[in-house]
Amino acid sequence: MPVVPTAEFADIPPEFEPTPAHPVRVRSRPMAAGVRISQHTHAWAQLAYASRGVLRMTTPGTSWMVPPSRAIWVPPYVTHEVQIVEDAFLRTLYVDETVVPPGLDACRVVEVSGLLRETIASFDERDIAPVRERLLGALALDEITRSAPLPLSVPMPEEKRLRSLCEALLADPAGPGSLEYWAAHVGASTRTIARLFRQELGVSFSQWRQQALLARAIPLLNQGKPMAIVAHELGYQSQSAFSAMFRRAVGESPRAFIARGTGDRADETNEDSVLRDSMDTTRDKADEIGEAT
Repeated sequence: MPVVPTAEFADIPPEFEPTPAHPVRVRSRPMAAGVRISQHTHAWAQLAYASRGVLRMTTPGTSWMVPPSRAIWVPPYVTHEVQIVEDAFLRTLYVDETVVPPGLDACRVVEVSGLLRETIASFDERDIAPVRERLLGALALDEITRSAPLPLSVPMPEEKRLRSLCEALLADPAGPGSLEYWAAHVGASTRTIARLFRQELGVSFSQWRQQALLARAIPLLNQGKPMAIVAHELGYQSQSAFSAMFRRAVGESPRAFIARGTGDRADETNEDSVLRDSMDTTRDKADEIGEAT
């Protein structure tokens, strides 16, 4: 039987809520794979950043897969849900709506520069002086506005038949089935489904499926699986065909994309220790780690 994700209430402790006096706050914690932060909304914006692991963010109209060392921006009052796809160390910036920069009015997955990464980490310091807190907040927001958005969104429709089709494909985007097959599966004509894709999502069936495949590729690549195996699991006849699709969509090869998410984190050994301790405790509370490995 499939594992049902663990539900977690989105109870944000008061000390992490941003205010006009403290407009940018950070909350850091390890998160186990399978944890789900149920659908919720709040009056502030947030930037969810996992230095380790993969998370999926879902809003009523779109699903995003967020690779390690990238982040997703969510504006104020946007209903969203988070699922941890792989064990992660999550840092979330909460940003008061009074200081949200212009242009950040929609969700987006963004690159996290070295400067933004270190700025976010600096918020974890205890007893930050007010002047330093304001400067770090302003720097973080400036870096977010400069961060390049990534094409890692998968739009989701409202029409019931198309929604059913998309959810089935999102669960297994490499599964067999042409447009004709899926149209029959949901009880509609091929012409109707093709029209609904264009009408509701603004893309064709094949374009949407490519986005779903791209989202599915992220956790597989992050697991370190050989490229040939990833390509095969996603239904591609060759590694080169998969790499070509990935390069067209993202602008670089799969190997380079994942390497940039892992190559600049050599100074995060403390996070690794916290994450390992938390995951081991969750899985077997009888065992305790005496020292970091």
